[in-house]
Amino acid sequence: MSSLNRGVTKIEVTLKWDPSPLGAPPHDLDLVAATYTSKDPSDKPAYLVHFGSRSPDGTITLDRESQTGQGFGADEEMTLELDRLAVAYHRVVVGVVIQQRHGRRTFADIVGPELRVLEGYTELAKHDFTGVPDATGATVAQFTRDASGAWQFRTAVRGFDTDPQSFGALMGTA
Repeated sequence: MSSLNRGVTKIEVTLKWDPSPLGAPPHDLDLVAATYTSKDPSDKPAYLVHFGSRSPDGTITLDRESQTGQGFGADEEMTLELDRLAVAYHRVVVGVVIQQRHGRRTFADIVGPELRVLEGYTELAKHDFTGVPDATGATVAQFTRDASGAWQFRTAVRGFDTDPQSFGALMGTA
């Protein structure tokens, strides 16, 4: 599978948000990536990458993880080296889920959320979750391998009202 069209190769996804007001429980948002070996959207992911995990081959890693939104710059960063991902994988979906340890929280409850999808210095997408205010999780990007083997990017903001455990199984559905 070689082609003159290289598609997207190495992607960085960054997520930031403002900390909770003083005295309020922290907001904890998490980046999640799901990989799929089939083009069938009803299939379960081959594996998930999230806090405390990485892909078995090291091609998708969570480089920074925050539980509060405190600090400068991005609170969470994920790197996807799509050009190194095994040919068995046809699709990768990236999403954000809100931890629900301190009661139900939606994107409307989070102050200043911002997600960026970058390839090098090129910004492919930017989201603030205003389109999914009542959701507790959302997919934000989808990468698919075309017939030539090149990876293509598509922004895919879709909200879900589910718990973090179930989100991983739902994020790739049609």
